[in-house]
Amino acid sequence: MSSTILIVDDEPQVLEILSSYLKKDGYHVITAESGKEAIELALTYPIGLLVLDLMLPDISGEEVCKEIRKHSRVPILMLTAKSGEADRIKGLELGADDYLVKPFSPRELVARVRAILRRSGEYQSLSDLIQIGELTISLTDKTVTKNGIPVELTPNEFRLLTTLIRHPGRTWSREELVTEVLGLDFHGSDRTIDTHVKNLRQKIEADPKQPVYVKTVYGLGYRFEDPTKN
Repeated sequence: MSSTILIVDDEPQVLEILSSYLKKDGYHVITAESGKEAIELALTYPIGLLVLDLMLPDISGEEVCKEIRKHSRVPILMLTAKSGEADRIKGLELGADDYLVKPFSPRELVARVRAILRRSGEYQSLSDLIQIGELTISLTDKTVTKNGIPVELTPNEFRLLTTLIRHPGRTWSREELVTEVLGLDFHGSDRTIDTHVKNLRQKIEADPKQPVYVKTVYGLGYRFEDPTKN
């Protein structure tokens, strides 16, 4: 699997543009608009690199960086409007791997991401295990267990599960899931995703007709929920 990039910025337009460029370069992308959400995602999911804006609505990017550095060595690329040398040095001392001053070209950001990941050897967080409720997903081994019992998923079912689980609570349209799971070259009906969802539910849900993990959002698509947080 390619690296997952977490982008943290409180401007939706910035998130959309950077996500688009990074996805075109082959990365999986998840986003956060606040420092609190960024910390939760970075310490819960196997992030390959963090793109972190310093100006956030709740807590500063510097504080986010400090908190993440207590637990993880995931590479961090800081984004800021501050161009002074003292500001750059402070960011690097907090644990950032690189520093990009706004405004910048999205292409430059992608190039910086590539360079950081090359230097870090495609670093992933200390644990490649995602554990939610009864499910344990190993991204390295591409295996899933439920209450310790192996669950046999097809490659498409595994990609579907990891796509949904990467951003719990987000609603994915069928078209988006087709692109993420089946690839840009797939030319069949987007309803094919419904079949994969049905099969996945049969394997991971206690009652597939009343799913607690993979929820249907009527008229829109699907989302993953963590039942332990409800």
